[in-house]
Amino acid sequence: MTDQNTSEQQTSKKQTEEQELIARLNSETAKIAWHDLQIHYAAGNVLGTAAHADLIKVAIEFNRDNATQIQQWLADSSLFEISDQQATEWYEKNQELWALVIPPFVLVQQVAD
Repeated sequence: MTDQNTSEQQTSKKQTEEQELIARLNSETAKIAWHDLQIHYAAGNVLGTAAHADLIKVAIEFNRDNATQIQQWLADSSLFEISDQQATEWYEKNQELWALVIPPFVLVQQVAD
């Protein structure tokens, strides 16, 4: 087996693993009412993703433990801690959100109107 074949096999394997991860994360993403997330919010484990952010891409970087990318998203507010004001507003509306668990966090994103 040549080095090129080995390299191609490794690339193919990485692509397959990436596709499997995306499929798994998509299947684990669901709409949930904010009331059902209260215990996680109280524990400080809920992070919001901005409307322009791709929830699955954010989850992938958490899965990879890509601290540099996560810090960048926190800095530009693509990823953010849920404020008390936001939590209260969502509670009063019993807002429905997209949610995805990436332990120890629950990533949420508002459902588009």
